[in-house]
Amino acid sequence: QVQLVESGGGLVQSGGSLRLSCAASGSISSIPRMAWYRQAPGKQRELVAAKTSGGTTEYADSVKGRFAISRDNAKNTVYLQMNSLTPEDTGVYYCNAGVLVTSGGGYDSWGQGTQVTVSS
Repeated sequence: QVQLVESGGGLVQSGGSLRLSCAASGSISSIPRMAWYRQAPGKQRELVAAKTSGGTTEYADSVKGRFAISRDNAKNTVYLQMNSLTPEDTGVYYCNAGVLVTSGGGYDSWGQGTQVTVSS
């Protein structure tokens, strides 16, 4: 009932910037929380940043001061602005949303992932 479509990944040199987008669609009533996770090769998936519909944000220590999460609640879209990228930021970035649907249920939805590669 809910789909997340990500865009914006790619290859960038160390020190560069990228902006990821994730749009949710479906029978959505509200999305209390939207987040970005990443998974580097051989590592577990980790939280990068999250933002509630009320505006509360959370960041991984490793990205504080470099990444910024934002939301357009009217468009059910979340963004991740990534600056001062380093090779350690390389991985597959996944959008995650806790969605309340119009039928009354809730879903923990994931996007398909977008690759971010930072070259040294």
